[in-house]
Amino acid sequence: MKVMIMGFGNMGKTYANSFISSRFIKANDIHALVRDANKISNDYGIPNSNFVSVPTNEINQFDIIILAVKPQDFDALAVGIKPFLNQNQMILSVMAGVTLASIEKKLECTKIVRSMPNIPTQIGKGMTVFTASSAVDRKELFIIQNLINTTGKSIYVENEKLIDAATAISGSGPAYVFYFMNSMIKAASELGFSQSEAELLVNQTFMGSVDLQNSSALSNLEWIKKVASKGGTTEQALKVFEENLVEDAIIKAVKAANNRALELGS
Repeated sequence: MKVMIMGFGNMGKTYANSFISSRFIKANDIHALVRDANKISNDYGIPNSNFVSVPTNEINQFDIIILAVKPQDFDALAVGIKPFLNQNQMILSVMAGVTLASIEKKLECTKIVRSMPNIPTQIGKGMTVFTASSAVDRKELFIIQNLINTTGKSIYVENEKLIDAATAISGSGPAYVFYFMNSMIKAASELGFSQSEAELLVNQTFMGSVDLQNSSALSNLEWIKKVASKGGTTEQALKVFEENLVEDAIIKAVKAANNRALELGS
């Protein structure tokens, strides 16, 4: 299987590294179309000759084309690569907001998979939600999911609108987690811990809590009840969250992110 990655930024590099590390695709079979092939920092064992800056008829030879450019760069890219594509190729897009219909119209290809990965894909712990056009058969979908799963876990959805919802939840989600962690670190510092101690306290608390939740069948609400004993310290903190409508604010924030994803795709 031969893959051409269009764009070699964070996501393009992540896919290349994951494919090679998992031995799913050989380094020699990964090619990339980049802005300047002479300035590429290649630490993945991919031959330098596999990096090109100008689309050529060679694009026609690849089984999978991965669109890993910024959404605003897609129109220009589409004009350049469209003449060299064929109907048997699968197109995998990681561009936020660009719909299946838009990709099909601009590339005149029918086998298209649209996905929304998140930043933990860089360490193999990512979450990707993906959907596909009707022209992609089950075998092809299985191949694509195996490729995606080299970066973490994935969910297939039939409703394309859920890709925008995934953008707001799992795509943007790490920033929400970092925001909450940073707030707790600030609180720990104000209570007297050093910066390094505060970071260790919060980081380990988050990692341990997630591992604990994943290791049992208890829901988040059940775990909250286990930690928050009646009249205790946790209960006081939760009361402040409730008084300040923190849960409502989080839901409102996620919906605002979803609305923005819809705007970007319109």
